Amino acid sequence: MIKQRIGNALGILHGFENGAACLVLVVMALLPSAEVVARLFKTGILANTEYLRHLVLWITFLGALITSRQKNHLSLSVGLELLPPHIKRWVVTATATIAAAVCASLTRCAWELYLVAFEPDMTVGLLPGRIVTVILPAGFFLLTVRFISSADSWVHALVRSGGVGIAALIGYTAGPFMPVLVWPLGILLTVSAVAGTPIFVVLGGMALLLFFTAGGSTAVIANEAYTMLTGPIIPTIPLFTLTGFILSESRAGHRLVEFFQAWFGWLPGGLAIMATLVCAFFTTFTGASGVTILALGGLLSVVLLKGNYSKLFTTGLLTATGSIGLLFPPSLPIILYGVVAQLDIKHLFIGGMVPGALMAGMVAALGIRHDLKSKTARRPFHLGTAVSALKAAAWEISMPAAVLLFFFCGLTTLVESAAMAVIYVLIVEVAIHRDIAPRDLGKVMLKAVPLTGGVLIILAVANGLSYYIIDAQIPVQFAAWCAAHITSKYVFLLLLNIALLITGCFMDIFSATLVVVPLIIPLGAAFGIDPIHLGIIFIANLELGYLTPPVGLNLFMSSYRFNEPVVRVYRAVLPFLATLVVTVLLITYIPWLTTGLLGIFGMR
Repeated sequence: MIKQRIGNALGILHGFENGAACLVLVVMALLPSAEVVARLFKTGILANTEYLRHLVLWITFLGALITSRQKNHLSLSVGLELLPPHIKRWVVTATATIAAAVCASLTRCAWELYLVAFEPDMTVGLLPGRIVTVILPAGFFLLTVRFISSADSWVHALVRSGGVGIAALIGYTAGPFMPVLVWPLGILLTVSAVAGTPIFVVLGGMALLLFFTAGGSTAVIANEAYTMLTGPIIPTIPLFTLTGFILSESRAGHRLVEFFQAWFGWLPGGLAIMATLVCAFFTTFTGASGVTILALGGLLSVVLLKGNYSKLFTTGLLTATGSIGLLFPPSLPIILYGVVAQLDIKHLFIGGMVPGALMAGMVAALGIRHDLKSKTARRPFHLGTAVSALKAAAWEISMPAAVLLFFFCGLTTLVESAAMAVIYVLIVEVAIHRDIAPRDLGKVMLKAVPLTGGVLIILAVANGLSYYIIDAQIPVQFAAWCAAHITSKYVFLLLLNIALLITGCFMDIFSATLVVVPLIIPLGAAFGIDPIHLGIIFIANLELGYLTPPVGLNLFMSSYRFNEPVVRVYRAVLPFLATLVVTVLLITYIPWLTTGLLGIFGMR
């Protein structure tokens, strides 16, 4: 009876979280779109921007809570599945204990900020500011509770709750001992990352240790989280992510496959070209999150295998193309890089077009080579079929151009463009094609929420770590050391490529941007590297990191999706990885590939 009541209460709570998350996403899409319409009538929506920015706070913590509930936070988890069940259970408990300790400490930081920074008379539009911002400390507190309550027995829950006691002990009594404790605790966090501790917990824990050791106020971490999440461009992340998930849940992929087959299937390697272009289209909106592989992998593998492409080549191609597209607008990594590096995002979009096309072209070239060697089947070109396929996919094909045209012409902001993309794709997939029933929209949105919350909570805590790194002048000192020991710009670029490739293998592109970019910006300036060029080098290398053994994310996604041993996926992806490494070196050492279009458009 008690268990049933607890189950019912949890069901109500989970339903509230789901409903609130969907409602926030809907309002986030409607507000900027309504602002665009209002401008046509020479008016606007009062405090529209403030509402939107603070809605990001809510979707971050609602998404993080749902992600915690689903045990789906971004983590490394290297080899965890190989452990015996009883050992794995205790490893999970240990990582959850660390997560509870870090989240409890972040709760304290956020509460201190809440009391000091948000005055009782503060307002967000027409809403009381303290009610709107209470989600910051409440969110970290509820994450603490969730890491404890998700245990499968009272013994494990009791162990996990000990993390709160540890956090209190360190926070209130260990100040004088922190210079001694920082190294063992830092090593513990690093080891726990490999064992499956969520990345946001590791980054947040590192930030806390550094601030404790330096004697600074840890409320700065919460303040930086608030500053990041309420930044003017950040709403594009949940909005473009939602756009990508709506596309992936519809039959847009089938229409695009048919379109590219009809128009390119007659060419040598036509099916490989088709797969590359379709995956690039989807990854542009979903990011290199593995969504493209999971959503389109089954369909594209059937098409390629029917075209007589080998299973090994098909696996390698679809693993590689799962991250192709990050250099095309409206790529979320490019947007985030622009925010962190304080660069014009339009310039980054234009700078990434030629390198992005080169990377996609090199992957497609491997398909052409395979086709010529294996004499795979080709699809004859029929104008009628091609025109029919064009008509069927016209709405999806025109979406990026239609949405981004307004942005590049200055008619809408990037956030408004993202909101319009959501409205556009909803109209197309729900009203025109009717692939998604209105009653199923909530389910589709909920699939986007864990990725959104998982990424945004990383950005929130990583910004505190970035603040410490910059405030301690680590990037300046590092740049000075490199300038003193590395005399050649070209040697530096080679070392940078290697370092970024390794980083991309172990870290997701969003957290890497927050942590690594502040380090490399002064280095780029010291060696006279164009900042836009440096940004494209960074993203291109991180794109490769998803394919780099042993722990590139796409490797595991492909292993899961195609039911192949991960070692076989390594073998399949190596030719593509080698080709893309050469391509990244070309992008690195030929700056014109990045800056050429900028010069043509008068932006240089």
